[in-house]
Amino acid sequence: MKLKTVLYITGIIFIILITSLIVYIIYTQNKITNAFDTENRPYKHYIGYIDQDKALLNDKYELCNKGRLVHTYSSASLDAYAGSKKHFRDAVNTTFNNKTNYTDSGYLNFRFLVNCEGNAGWFEIIEMNLDLKETPLNKNMVDDLFKFTSNSKHWDIVSYNEKPYNYYMYISYRIENGKVTEIIP
Repeated sequence: MKLKTVLYITGIIFIILITSLIVYIIYTQNKITNAFDTENRPYKHYIGYIDQDKALLNDKYELCNKGRLVHTYSSASLDAYAGSKKHFRDAVNTTFNNKTNYTDSGYLNFRFLVNCEGNAGWFEIIEMNLDLKETPLNKNMVDDLFKFTSNSKHWDIVSYNEKPYNYYMYISYRIENGKVTEIIP
C-alpha cells in the first residue's frame, strides 16, 4: 500500500515537472519572437535580430503588434515582393542598371524589417567583394540601391489569419561591373 502511494506521488511530481518544462519552452519561444525588446535584448545572435542602435531608418516607422516579427529564421521573400519578384527585378533594371555608370563588383546585402503597413526600415547593410570578404563598395552605388530597396512601394503587407504582421527580409544583390546581375532570394 505504501509503495502504491509513493509511486502515485512520484507520478504526479513527474507530470508537474514535464508540464512546467513545456510551459517554460513555450514562454521562451514567445520571447524570441519579440526580438526588439529594448529592455532585455536577450537574443542578439539569432538570425532575425537587427541592432536598433546601428540600424538605418529605425526612427521613420513604428513596428506593430508590440514589435513581434514573423519570418525571423528565413525572410518573407515569397510573400514580400509587391507584385512579384519579376516585377522587382524589372524595376531594378529600369531604375538602377540602365541609368548608372558604376564599375564595382561584389555583393550588397540588406537585412531589414517591414512593418505591418508595408513600410521598410531598420536596415543593416553588408558590403562584400565577389570572394565574400567584407569590402567597401562605391558609396554612391550603395546609396542608390539603399534608396531603391528602402522604398516601401516594393514591399507587400504580410498577413496571417487576416491580421498584418511585421516581418524580417533580406536582399542580396550580386553586382558585376556596376550592374545588378542577380537578386537573392
